[in-house]
Amino acid sequence: MNKQVNAAMNAGNCLNYVRALRLPFATASALPFAAGSLINKAHFDFLLFFLGLCTAVSCHLSANLINDYADSKSGADCKDARFYGFFGGSKLIQEGVFSERRYLNLAVLFSSLSASLVIILAVLLRSVSIVGYFLAILFLAWSYSARPLQFSYRRLGEVIIFLLFGPALVMGGYFIQTKIFPSLHGFLLSLPFGFLVTAILFANEVPDLSEDKAAGKLNWVSVSGGKNAYVLYLVLVSLGFACVALNILLGYLTLFSWFSLFFIFPALKAARTLKACYSDKERLVESSKLTIALHAMVSMVLITDLLLWQR
Repeated sequence: MNKQVNAAMNAGNCLNYVRALRLPFATASALPFAAGSLINKAHFDFLLFFLGLCTAVSCHLSANLINDYADSKSGADCKDARFYGFFGGSKLIQEGVFSERRYLNLAVLFSSLSASLVIILAVLLRSVSIVGYFLAILFLAWSYSARPLQFSYRRLGEVIIFLLFGPALVMGGYFIQTKIFPSLHGFLLSLPFGFLVTAILFANEVPDLSEDKAAGKLNWVSVSGGKNAYVLYLVLVSLGFACVALNILLGYLTLFSWFSLFFIFPALKAARTLKACYSDKERLVESSKLTIALHAMVSMVLITDLLLWQR
């Protein structure tokens, strides 16, 4: 009996850590990095790819943790203590499961892990510049939420997310494989990822509009308002697909990537939900799920194109 109780407690603890890290969202960093690493397969090195991927994901997880810490400090996640799974934070602080201090310690742990991996990469690549790039990325990732800059509170959060989950990851993956930075090729291929991840963020901001405004957290939804948020959402998604088309026209992607257009239908369904249910958090879970799926599926099409058909 005691063994069963202990096993259940251990499983619960593991699930709490998965929830605190927002581990399912790691695809938002892993997929763009993989795409960038495959731009030039002639230079592909699996060890460098693995170390770079672990660095990117660890940095992403540290940013997730510091986001919950900062939003708890500001009160943004305290207005509604219910856990929705896709927006409003992990709520483990509000539920009394983990303390703010634990979140901060975990954030430092994962940022330290990513820094250690970057040092290994710097040695293998014989490049000091990668350390500088990493420090700039880590600074922006933490400053998205944390004081004193708190970009997500100043209507700059969407810009930071676009840069970090688009150009930084795709061009970073390309740099680790080729030592080439900057790269127009890598930048243009990063744009679909950047716009679609920003669409995820934007969809997740709509349900939290009133709580965020009360806590002084200003984002693009506070400009559009919940009622018209679906318009800006469609703009972000449309820009993502337009950039896929641009890369096909430039020869950076093949005609295979036109298959990504099939996933415009979940985007339209998400937009309809945002329009009709902008104040209903229960229903808005659907728009968040659809946008995450949209990003993942389009990313997989582009990665498949780069893996199988691109030189």
